Amino acid sequence: MSDHAMRTMIGLCTAILVAAALRAADAVFAPIAVALFVTALLRPVQRGIRSRAGAAVAALATMVLALVTLCVLALLSAWAFGRVGQWTIVNAATLQALYAQKVALLQDAGVPAETLAGMFDMRLMVRLAQQVTSQLQGILSFTVVTLVFVILALLEVDVARRQLEALRDSPGAAALLRAATRTGAKLRAYMAVRTVMSILTGLAVWAFASAMGLELAEEWGLIAFVLNYIPFIGPLVATVFPTAFAALQFGTWQVAATVFAALQVIQFLSGSYIEPRLAGKRLAVSPFLVLVAVFLGAFLWGIIGALVGVPILIAILCICEEFEQSRWAARLLSGLDADTAVPPAPREAGSA
Repeated sequence: MSDHAMRTMIGLCTAILVAAALRAADAVFAPIAVALFVTALLRPVQRGIRSRAGAAVAALATMVLALVTLCVLALLSAWAFGRVGQWTIVNAATLQALYAQKVALLQDAGVPAETLAGMFDMRLMVRLAQQVTSQLQGILSFTVVTLVFVILALLEVDVARRQLEALRDSPGAAALLRAATRTGAKLRAYMAVRTVMSILTGLAVWAFASAMGLELAEEWGLIAFVLNYIPFIGPLVATVFPTAFAALQFGTWQVAATVFAALQVIQFLSGSYIEPRLAGKRLAVSPFLVLVAVFLGAFLWGIIGALVGVPILIAILCICEEFEQSRWAARLLSGLDADTAVPPAPREAGSA
């Protein structure tokens, strides 16, 4: 076996072992990844406050701002999903009757649907509510641990930057500092674009649901806004749920198909047409690789992994761009044509 083949096999085995370790120790690595992501987003706020009030006050004020923002988003999400759940429980009898009617139609059409007849009942809804409650408790504990990591990261990020700057004779340290600076700038641009598109998508879904007479139009718009932060998976869920409710509310598959098609058009225009033009070449990443990052992150860490999969990918590509040995990988995975140059990200003086 050649040395190249041996190195390839060792690299694949190492990647598999690292992925297994990340999944086994998700309680440790997932909060750290989210904390680093949040810290990169909050750095401009921290620097602005620090220039007026000192490092400790800046870290505390930044943390309070992040906590308030997180609480507002969590409360809005809980209100929207809670309203949908409450509507489902109130209309459980109607939903049960509609479900039995659809099963009967399938049986009349010759489709063997006997096993489906007893699958939808109140016990299933109770179990689902218990699972949701358990997930919310897990997210609460995860948030507390993440906030601790964020506080520590905000307090130590300047120390780490100065340590890297002191290693002037080390090319690796200088490259790592540049990669950190570029990563922070790209992540902030990514979240800015994602936020704008989430707002536009939520408003579009709310307007369409209201025009169609679909119940819980405000809730569907808010759910679309929140889930749009998760590429691919979030928009799909935000489309399937209103479609299912439209089928139950109106009782016809034609209306459900119309709702599904319209929501798909909204999601397509948002994610595949408008967003790439807002992001431009600065955030150029292969769409295939984005999909891999989302599903791999979801496989490793669940919904948290799907949320931070793309930011982790952006960070990895920024690091690859700074080293000659791995620059080819960043170029290959950028999704740009061979004759298109990747524009350098603006560097922030004295920041990381």
